[in-house]
Amino acid sequence: MANELSTLSPRMARAWYVACLSPELADGPIGRIVMGTPLVLFRGPDGAPAALLDRCAHRNVPLSIGRIVDQRLECAYHGWQYGPDGRCAKIPGLCGEADKEVRSVPCFPTREQDGLVWVYATADVEPEGKPFAVPSIGDGAVVTRRVVEVEAPLHPALENALDVPHTAVLHRGLFRGGKERRRIQAKVTRTAEGVQAEYLGEPRPEGLAAKILSPSGGVVVHFDRFIFPSIAQVEYRLGTDVHFLVNSICTPVSDILTRIHAVIAFRTRLPGWLVKLVLDPVATRIFRQDAFILKAQGGNLRRFGGEHYTSTSIDVLGLQIARLLRGSESGPPEEWTREIELEV
Repeated sequence: MANELSTLSPRMARAWYVACLSPELADGPIGRIVMGTPLVLFRGPDGAPAALLDRCAHRNVPLSIGRIVDQRLECAYHGWQYGPDGRCAKIPGLCGEADKEVRSVPCFPTREQDGLVWVYATADVEPEGKPFAVPSIGDGAVVTRRVVEVEAPLHPALENALDVPHTAVLHRGLFRGGKERRRIQAKVTRTAEGVQAEYLGEPRPEGLAAKILSPSGGVVVHFDRFIFPSIAQVEYRLGTDVHFLVNSICTPVSDILTRIHAVIAFRTRLPGWLVKLVLDPVATRIFRQDAFILKAQGGNLRRFGGEHYTSTSIDVLGLQIARLLRGSESGPPEEWTREIELEV
């Protein structure tokens, strides 16, 4: 069945996206791009993050090359100073009032939670809802983070993170790709928050990563979830000993570039430091393989002027994600559940 998408990157402006990690926002301002909009981020007098359009109202110089003076953001050109609300608080040499509406710059709502700085992609509005809260898998879990950029639109990046069939080919030997194939069921459920696939009867993957994590095998509990607007969540339990939860929080930088903040939590019988030592090279290689294929795919999307896809039933979540992204302005989706058969 052919898919009828016509745009590379649906724009969901009334949504929260991660702009940076909390530690990245330290003493001075930093520049970030969210959905093609240049932003400057800095900490205000109370230490809370603020985000403004990265353009001084005076002569359009990027505010991100400025500095913090008296707990305000100062432009590097003429020294205009802005508060966290975007209003101009001081103009050196001006005897009159600095605070006038025309001297303000657009202000984007921000929230800091889970070690991430979130920005609402529409300026000067009251946000709808709250940012995604990264779930915990309980006491004793080890949490690690990765930030990667892929040269691909948002939809392909999300699909890649939740796509089972490609793992046996692109990541052969690392995650799947053994000689034996087994039929399993995917129970797909669509809700107001997104879409979820639960894989039933799945054997332990044959790749190196799974053998390290669960050498004795065990029953696999596997969920893949797309959570609106831009979170890909993968959850694995192998037997009673292993629990992995990967949240890939995607930020569309532009139509052709996506930044992914991955928050990875895991519990195993092995010490956390040992698991990280062994799995980091494997995870790095997997990320590189995905980045390579997404760059190649993204290049062809631009080369041929958009998406020309043909899909089958085992493209379990890709089409559902695309439809949810395209229908984001038309209200909550219809909820349903269906089952799909595939081989792994």
